Amino acid sequence: MDRDQKMCYMVLSGKHIRMSNMPDATFTFRVEDELKAAFTAAAKAHDRTGAQLLRDFMRDYVGRQGDEQGYDPWFRRQVQAGIEDADAGRVVSADEVNATFAARRAETLRRLDGAKS
Repeated sequence: MDRDQKMCYMVLSGKHIRMSNMPDATFTFRVEDELKAAFTAAAKAHDRTGAQLLRDFMRDYVGRQGDEQGYDPWFRRQVQAGIEDADAGRVVSADEVNATFAARRAETLRRLDGAKS
């Protein structure tokens, strides 16, 4: 199906679904007939409307963007702290890390062997 054959559907409308504190707004976009039909059927199977699911998706997406914006500065601070620790010599050698985790693996295997008995 080419772009000119696609139908335009109104998917969010304050006029059709009235909720408290929801301003009247309409969001439209083009979508293939087959995708719209499959989405509508999937929504109906979960007792939801396509509009409800799209609003949920939009809220989740916007929320994740906010979370990601907060994560980036935190991550940069953590990286900088690690660089400062390394520059100051506050590091653990690979041999020490390997020894620590070898001991943990051995203890875990010991516990697993005891649980099998």
